[in-house]
Amino acid sequence: MLLCRAVAVELEVTKELNSLLYSVESAYLNIVREVAMYAVANNVTSATQLQSLLYRKYRLEYQDLNSQLVIQAIRQAAQIAKSFVERRRKGLVHKSYPEIKTVSIRFTEFTWNYEEFVKSVAPVRLELSLPSGRTEVWLRPHKHFWQYWWRVLTGEAELASTLMIKRRLNRWYAVFIFKLKPRQEVPQRVVAFDINENTVAVSRIDIIATIDKIADWNRRYLMPELYSIRTDFGRLARRYEAIRNAIIEKLKPGFALPNGKYMNITNTREYRKRVKHLRESGRKVGRVRHVASELTKNPSIIITEELGEKPQDEMISDLESGGLRHRIKQIPFKALEKTVEDKALERGSKLFHVSSYRNSRVCPIHFTRLESTDDWHTLQCPLGHYVDRDHASVMNMAWKTTPEAWTKGVW
Repeated sequence: MLLCRAVAVELEVTKELNSLLYSVESAYLNIVREVAMYAVANNVTSATQLQSLLYRKYRLEYQDLNSQLVIQAIRQAAQIAKSFVERRRKGLVHKSYPEIKTVSIRFTEFTWNYEEFVKSVAPVRLELSLPSGRTEVWLRPHKHFWQYWWRVLTGEAELASTLMIKRRLNRWYAVFIFKLKPRQEVPQRVVAFDINENTVAVSRIDIIATIDKIADWNRRYLMPELYSIRTDFGRLARRYEAIRNAIIEKLKPGFALPNGKYMNITNTREYRKRVKHLRESGRKVGRVRHVASELTKNPSIIITEELGEKPQDEMISDLESGGLRHRIKQIPFKALEKTVEDKALERGSKLFHVSSYRNSRVCPIHFTRLESTDDWHTLQCPLGHYVDRDHASVMNMAWKTTPEAWTKGVW
């Protein structure tokens, strides 16, 4: 299984090149829009059928455009139409046709110098097939690009033949797709993590430090390192909920009904215009990636709970507090687990799942049932010591991967 990574590199664009790229983008976008509307209206979502029906028309209409770009525009429109039809079937869209505002221009290996680019040791330029013919474009590579290019040179990755050119804030970028081979490394640590509302609890044990001779020499390495990574997913959800409520209250006077009630503000265009500028999803993505990078710094055996398909629904089924239900619903459990698994494969780690049964309710030292205290996060062992609920959970996860766990008769 290969892992895909996309890296965007800015292009050095002159005025002439900028006008050429704009003309290609305009023609490409028009083809995608028209083909997508035709596919949805006539219920034809097959790229092969759409190409046989419409290729000749657009080839004659846009004669300066490379034929491969016309084909890629039709195929991209077929993907958009297929996704739109599926979402409409599920009731997720309420329009009659897909609304396409921007596109990424797809250049196949026939429309850019892929073979010469791959053979280069330090590529800093590429050639694109534009209306004026083959045009040379210089790149502005950065550290992230060179890191993946070094993997290509060492045989750990491959460069995909499809290149995407996209415009963002009047700047042009080339998006390269790297296909990485999962690394095979000897694990150095055992890491267990548990996702909570505002933190991720982590238990880390160094495998080499727990070997008998080293452990006899220094006993402190036998104790796992317990710490938390702050994510503030719950606080973030509470903050953005307050912002959305403030927007609703501000818009209410303009949507009052004669009977004294109000329209559903969340379905209005004015509400969506204000909410789309909020950065809640972007902040979540950044924190998820930070946690994944922290957990996979070294090749490790990573352990976590089996969450199921919809972990949020299972957690909120018995809760009465609407605010707590909303905060738990906004925690990206599956996204964080998927990102950790993906990053683990890239860095030579392995992810394992264990049962979630009684992980935070059993003492990881004496294997007795913990008793509740005044503090929800602090539990008491019947043998006289206190245990942090999150630390007990991650330590018990690590226990469940050993053969001794089954002999305890607790699980």
